[in-house]
Amino acid sequence: MANQQLDIVFTAPHPDDIEIGSGGTIAKLVKLGYKVGMVHMTIGEPTPRGSVETRKKEMNQAAEVLGVQVCDMLDLPNRVLMDGPEARYAVATALRKYRPRILVGMAGRTPGASPDHYQAQLITEASRFYSQLTKWNERFDETEPFRVDHLVYRPVGIGAEVHHYHSTFVVDISDTIEQKIEAIRCYKSQFDETRFEGLEHYLRSGNGVEGSSIGVKYGEKYALPRPLGISDMVASLGDWKIPPPFDPKAPPK
Repeated sequence: MANQQLDIVFTAPHPDDIEIGSGGTIAKLVKLGYKVGMVHMTIGEPTPRGSVETRKKEMNQAAEVLGVQVCDMLDLPNRVLMDGPEARYAVATALRKYRPRILVGMAGRTPGASPDHYQAQLITEASRFYSQLTKWNERFDETEPFRVDHLVYRPVGIGAEVHHYHSTFVVDISDTIEQKIEAIRCYKSQFDETRFEGLEHYLRSGNGVEGSSIGVKYGEKYALPRPLGISDMVASLGDWKIPPPFDPKAPPK
């Protein structure tokens, strides 16, 4: 896909991680007119079910469903992904290349799933810092330094610890949940009908809980490593969609 400056970049270790965590938000941002990129750190192979060629094809199909302007795959090793200089250089090079204002990465340890997930969080955090470093261009494919304004976490629902972030927010994905599910369905090598049925139930349930916290049908929750700064409190605190049956604005029965 085209190389261009982006508004926001989502990154995760394996193709399907970004779609599972943030597919609804990505589709919504694209609809709002923002330039969105997805950077997969590894090919995600080997797996018992896939191949490199199949996974790349599925990744591109999912990106097309979501409508992103950029979908990249870095040449980092699956299964043994580790935070370290080479991984940091690779992701930071992508940030210097696409120069987004916002970087989104998954957060949390998943002992019951791949340890690559937590390593990807560490790599993402470090890469944001590395992307702004001067006098090191040779380590970043001769790209120029760039400072990413905002780091945003997408906490995993199956994390080992309960985290208390400085601030959180939920994106209403009620109008893009089906697009998210369609994008994940592209990964047929990873999710046969039985596995996909379980995954879809997990996603609709989790996104339903996250959405209900702000009074909508489906949502995706994000966190910041700092307080959320706003300049206009009245504009930022819009109409509150209180979950039923507690809406005081509803007409009396």
